[in-house]
Amino acid sequence: MRRTLIITGIVVVIIGVGVAIYFLFFAKPAITVPDTTLPSAGQGTLPSGSASDATAPQSGPKAVTARLVKISAGPVVPGEAVVDKRGSTASSSPEVVVNYIERQSGNVFIYSETTRTLTRVSNKTLPGIQSAAWLSDGSAALVRYLSGADSSTINTYALFATSSDGFFLSQNLTDVAVSSTNILTLASGVNGSVASLSNKDGSHSVSIFTSPLSALRLSYAGKDHYLAFTKPSNALAGGAFLVDTAGNFSRVGGAHNGLVALASPSGKWVLISSARGGTMQLELVDTTTSESIALPVATIADKCVWATDDSAIYCGVPTTSPAGAVYPDDWYQGAVHFSDRIWKIQVAGRYAQLVLDFPKEAKDVLDAWALALDPSETTLVFVNKNDGSLWSYSL
Repeated sequence: MRRTLIITGIVVVIIGVGVAIYFLFFAKPAITVPDTTLPSAGQGTLPSGSASDATAPQSGPKAVTARLVKISAGPVVPGEAVVDKRGSTASSSPEVVVNYIERQSGNVFIYSETTRTLTRVSNKTLPGIQSAAWLSDGSAALVRYLSGADSSTINTYALFATSSDGFFLSQNLTDVAVSSTNILTLASGVNGSVASLSNKDGSHSVSIFTSPLSALRLSYAGKDHYLAFTKPSNALAGGAFLVDTAGNFSRVGGAHNGLVALASPSGKWVLISSARGGTMQLELVDTTTSESIALPVATIADKCVWATDDSAIYCGVPTTSPAGAVYPDDWYQGAVHFSDRIWKIQVAGRYAQLVLDFPKEAKDVLDAWALALDPSETTLVFVNKNDGSLWSYSL
C-alpha cells in the first residue's frame, strides 16, 4: 500500500513538472490588443481605476538645491503644462503647478512648486503615450499613442486631468497643437497634408489649408498664422513657412539641412536651428522684415521654449557635441546624448545669459528637451532626455 502511494506521488510530481515546463516554454502567452475602433466624441471607454484613490506616488520630489527640484524619478511623457494659479483663488500669492503624465501608467500628476508636493489626480490607465499637448490651463492634454496588433495606428485622445471624460480625434494624425480655445491637427498622406482647426472640445472641425508636402510639422504662430516646417533631416534641405488663415504659404527660413523651427507666441519671431558644415546653428528670423540674425549659442530648436511676451528664449545648450554625429537625426533617434547647460537668450540685443549650470549644481548629466515655462516666467520645467525624468528650476 505504502509503495503504491509513493509511486502515485512520483507520477503526480512528474505530471506537474511537465505541465509547468509546457506553460513556461511552449504555451503562447495571451496578448491583449487595445480596441482601435474610433469612437465618436464623448463616446468610448479606456481602462481606468477609481478616481477616489488618487494619491501621490511613493517616491516624491527631491530637492537637489534650493532652486532645483527633481520632480519625478521615472520617465514622464514629453509635454507638460506649467500653470500660474495666481488670481484663480482669493490669495494673490504666487502658486505655480506643473501638470504632467507618468509614462508607465498614463496617470496625471500635479506638482506644486510652492509646497513642493506631488499629487496624482487621475489614475486612468493609458500606458504607451508618446507625447502630450496640454491646454494652457492644464485641464486636459491631447495625448498620442500607438495601438493595433502591429502598433501601426496612432490614436489621439483628450485626457482630462481631473475627470474621466474624454474624446478621440481622428486616427493617424501626424501632428497636434493646442491653444487656449482651439485644437490644430495635421493629417498627412502620399498626396500631401491637410490642416484642420476645431474647438477645444473637438467639435466644429474645419480644414484651414492643404499642402502637397506630406512630411510637415505644424504649430501656432500668433493669432492669425500658423508655422509649418518640413520634418528635420540632415540629408534634406528643409524650409519653414508662415501660413495664414486663407492657406497662403510664405517662407521664413531655409532651405537648410536639419531645419527645426519654433515660433514665438505672437508670431513676430521664428527661432530656427539647422546643421551646416557638421555643426549646429541657431538664428532668429523677424517675420515682419525677413531679417535673419545669428545667435551666440548653438542647439536644436526643440530644446528651447519662448517666454510668453516674446522677450526671451530658454534653451538647453550642449557643452560639447559628440564628434561624427549627424545632427539632428542622431539626437532624435537617441544615438547621441548631450550634456547641457540652460541659457536665456534675450531677443533685444541677442545676448545669452547662463541660467543653470546643471552638471555643476546637480552633479549629473542633462539633455534638456520638452521645456515649459509659466506665464509669469518664475518656473522653468524640462525633461532630461537621458532618463526621462522631470525637473523644475525656480528662476
